[in-house]
Amino acid sequence: MAIKYKDYYEILGLKRDASAKEIKNAYRKLARKYHPDVNPDNKEAEEKFKEINEANEVLGDPGKKTKYDQLGPNWQAGAEFRPPPGWEGVDIRMGDFGDFASMGGFSDFFSTLFGQAQGGSFSQRTARRSRKSRGADIDAELTILLEDAYNGGKHSVTLQKSEICPNCGGTTIAGKRSCSACNGMGMTVKPRRLDIKIPAGVKGGSRIRLAGQGETGVGGGSAGDLYLHIKLKPHPHFTVLDHDVQVELPLMPWEAIMGTEVEVSTLKGYVKMKIPPGTQSGQRLRLKGLGLSKKGGERGDQYVKIKIVVPKTVSEQEGDLYGKLAQLYDNKMSGSIFGKIRR
Repeated sequence: MAIKYKDYYEILGLKRDASAKEIKNAYRKLARKYHPDVNPDNKEAEEKFKEINEANEVLGDPGKKTKYDQLGPNWQAGAEFRPPPGWEGVDIRMGDFGDFASMGGFSDFFSTLFGQAQGGSFSQRTARRSRKSRGADIDAELTILLEDAYNGGKHSVTLQKSEICPNCGGTTIAGKRSCSACNGMGMTVKPRRLDIKIPAGVKGGSRIRLAGQGETGVGGGSAGDLYLHIKLKPHPHFTVLDHDVQVELPLMPWEAIMGTEVEVSTLKGYVKMKIPPGTQSGQRLRLKGLGLSKKGGERGDQYVKIKIVVPKTVSEQEGDLYGKLAQLYDNKMSGSIFGKIRR
């Protein structure tokens, strides 16, 4: 009997040359999205979840993947499938799938290809699934403020994490039937909150490893790790330059000419800073050791970039004073670069 061909690559949203890592990542992303615990009473999500697991069962197993890939690229989703030469002797024993088969766990297409390879009773296969294995690692992104990167601090993150099903204990069976609480998967997905300590000096793009905070292991295996990829939230005033930081300081013309002392914002608060006479717009002044932490305990620097601000409007008295100042400078600047360029 002809049955419908299933394109497992299309189900996982992958190309046929996808790597093992890409297959794993696509499966994990989709499994979390369509898991019955996340979509209660959603038949469409439940069917999608079964399709995703079936695709992963094949593409995630090198032996099955090779066998499946032998069908060639000409097979398209929805085309009728008949086993190619050499496959006629496949022994399809649907009874071996027990209650899992009654749930529609595997499609006819899967069973036709791998029914013999899946031989053994349901309890035997369940025992194989419960062998001790380490849980998968989890990658997550954490966005923090620049002040938290400078000082360190605590953050809370909420993750969707797989846990051993409390109803069946991970065996996939409850009361001699496939566990209804986890749909025979042995795992459930629940939100979990973690309080995380961010070390002072952490940089954007760095990675923090939290041992044992990844996916739960199977059959008593150890849990995987959680890797947090740090991203810095853009700051309204500071710019990060590796371990250094930079802030722009506006000055009035007379402050730049005469010099002054101002209070400058830093990541540890305000500090007093002397502005030398004759400071130019665009010039950078350094505050040593007020940047982000480096290895070995040292810190980068903070740079203060000068921006001379010209008043947009002036009073009549101010205009008179600026006019007198201009007259004083006319003769003085005639032999300078101003006099050579401007007339």
